[in-house]
Amino acid sequence: MNALPVMPPAEAEAPSQAEAAYRQLRDKLIMLEIRPGEPINDGQLAAELGFGRTPVREAIKRLEVDHLVVSYPRRGTFATNVDFTELADVSEIRELLEPLAARRAAKRASSAMRQELLEVAATIATLDPSPAESRDLMRYDLTVHRLIYKAAANPHLEDTLIRYDNLATRIWCLVLDKVPSVSGHITEHVELLKAVAAGDADKAGELALHHVTSFEETIRKVL
Repeated sequence: MNALPVMPPAEAEAPSQAEAAYRQLRDKLIMLEIRPGEPINDGQLAAELGFGRTPVREAIKRLEVDHLVVSYPRRGTFATNVDFTELADVSEIRELLEPLAARRAAKRASSAMRQELLEVAATIATLDPSPAESRDLMRYDLTVHRLIYKAAANPHLEDTLIRYDNLATRIWCLVLDKVPSVSGHITEHVELLKAVAAGDADKAGELALHHVTSFEETIRKVL
């Protein structure tokens, strides 16, 4: 299997320490490397990630806004639980906004961004994954979505969709062991990326909607 990107291309610029800590902790929470309900120890995380406590504390404050961690007086801070009852609400929002982002990206992406989309599509098309690599494959899902959001060139839309995609990905990761394979969910991104890169807004919107609805259907089958 091809080497996976450590960080999605859309976030490849050099960040501040607080931003870097936020991104690393966010993705650990999304991918359930920090399990739901697990306590968040800023000192321990600072040591693990190689940051000072201040940037980690700033990151944790942002993660509270993202609903990925929750703080209780006199108890501490914890990774939020994954609530399957939120699936319908999250999906409802994504079914409206994901096609919008894909259509905007098809119309507004720069030539450099279109090339990047095609490169990611080519990489995904060559994947020959095994079931054991399902969690790694989900990182490609994050990469694709974040690239499209960035290409849509609307920072408010991008921030909103990242937040809801993060919540959806946590739900997906919690049931990965029950899903026979996620390879189809990942490889269907190839046509979506190509449609966006080609500037075909209608097709991009249709494929984005299908991707979101099929995600919800898959989750409901295994719950």
